[in-house]
Amino acid sequence: MPITSTPPQDPTIPPEHLAQWLPVASAGDLALRHVFHGQLWGQELALWRADDGTVNVWENRCLHRGVRLSVGLNEGRELRCIYHGWRYANRTAGCTYIPAHPADAPARTICNRTYEAREAHGLIWSAVAPQPGTVWPDLPADLTALRPLPVTAPLDLCREFAADLAEDPTPLSPFCLRFGSRALWLFLQPSDAGKTILRGLIPGPVGRDVLRYWSHRFETLRRRIEAQAAHQPAPAPYAPVYAPVDPELAAMPARSRQGPKTELRARIAEHRQTAEGICALRLEPLEPRIPLPTPQPGAHIDIALPNGLTRQYSLTNGPGETGFYEIGVKLEPASRGGSAAVHGDLRQGDTVALSAPRNNFPLRRDAVQTILLAGGIGITPMLAMAQALAAQGLDYCLHAFARSAAHLPFAERRDRLGDAFQPHLGLDPQAVAAQLEQILAAPGFARHVYVCGPGAMLDAARRIAADRGWPEANVHFEYFSNTKTLDDSSRFEIALARSAMTLQVPAGTSILEVLRANGVDMPSSCEQGACGTCLAGVLDGAPDHQDVYLSQAEKAAGDRIMTCVSRARSGRLVLDL
Repeated sequence: MPITSTPPQDPTIPPEHLAQWLPVASAGDLALRHVFHGQLWGQELALWRADDGTVNVWENRCLHRGVRLSVGLNEGRELRCIYHGWRYANRTAGCTYIPAHPADAPARTICNRTYEAREAHGLIWSAVAPQPGTVWPDLPADLTALRPLPVTAPLDLCREFAADLAEDPTPLSPFCLRFGSRALWLFLQPSDAGKTILRGLIPGPVGRDVLRYWSHRFETLRRRIEAQAAHQPAPAPYAPVYAPVDPELAAMPARSRQGPKTELRARIAEHRQTAEGICALRLEPLEPRIPLPTPQPGAHIDIALPNGLTRQYSLTNGPGETGFYEIGVKLEPASRGGSAAVHGDLRQGDTVALSAPRNNFPLRRDAVQTILLAGGIGITPMLAMAQALAAQGLDYCLHAFARSAAHLPFAERRDRLGDAFQPHLGLDPQAVAAQLEQILAAPGFARHVYVCGPGAMLDAARRIAADRGWPEANVHFEYFSNTKTLDDSSRFEIALARSAMTLQVPAGTSILEVLRANGVDMPSSCEQGACGTCLAGVLDGAPDHQDVYLSQAEKAAGDRIMTCVSRARSGRLVLDL
């Protein structure tokens, strides 16, 4: 999630100076798909404009090896480090993909430091450490920015000589002078201890003669300042400290230590019907200055509903869409209260509690081809994956199975996928299986399959893939629920290797419930054995797997267990807890 805490700075800089809003670049410096290297108070900045117009001002380093992001690639929605390919999201600077670990979703705490940014008067403004009550410069609306002029001299010397630039100088701050007779505002940007950038603003629009006049005046001033600076000792550069990024920035405390965590708050900015029986919710942060944590393709969030239930919904967000979360919810005829509450109780403008995104269904991006199979509302995480693959120009296709075209949600997102989106409408189970036989006919080298939808469709796709010789590691799946009949009649013992505790699990009680009853804080989400949140390592004993999250190979290995539904075939399990 984004970090807005103040980074450590050179102690010689007064805190009130760090709080000042100052120009750090010209608007023209942020050209299309370009990254600009700026500097303020010795702090190196990477500035870039996303395709949606958002201006990003970040600490100029990749969190992996410290390589400057200003030499990275602006891909419009994300910024990619040129060294090892780490990707960072528009607005939040959260890491969205690590090529060296393609099968894993990056932790949401892997996030660069961001700075507030404003665009006004042809300039990009920022502050290293803005404070409540910091005054934004009071300027007329119709100003034109002059060409910036870097000066190799300290701030105080520049300010001393700048008073001679024109008549009637009036200091407005240590960094700004207004010249009445010439209607000029001059800002001094201290990029480092011995480097200052002069940035002028004049009423516009202006002609070529006026620009030529001020260019001459500024150049004359620069020569005078640098001539004087040459006779003075060069100041030591500022020494900003690149401290470890603080991973803690929660808008609200968690509702409880146990169970699904809904530590964030968001406003329902839009509640609309996107297909027959499916509504779409657009969730935006209550405080725009504190964006929601960065989502990744395949991620889901927990939402606390008005009736007291907590339910999980996949995000449809594409790359760089970090200003909101979008989910789709199907109204189930036999709803246990979740989808009925979303459709009937929630309204536009309501505030809801939700969790940060979890990604137990991460998208690899090192495949030769990716096949996405979606059934019904299972299209929601697939749309996020398809948009990510399309943005990177990777080979993929999205097959969506639905009752009719009217039951396919998010038409605006589907339309952007072009021919890569292939609908299959009105098919009965036999016809669905026959279509899956054709799609999965040839495994091929480095081809991967992702499946999400009703349990019967997932079971069929996994069975067909296995029959056709697809490696199990290349078939990825996510069940929305566990429809298996669970057997909780067994009794057994669990030993917690890290906690030095031995506990009894009686019939009718899950491992997860026993852990919580004894003060072991175990995260969870769906509590049906479908999401993988409450996974625990098994050091000894034989698990009785009753989940739909682990693959057959993972179940056969016997070294992990879903504590919410699975049990023991042996009399004792030793857990890595």
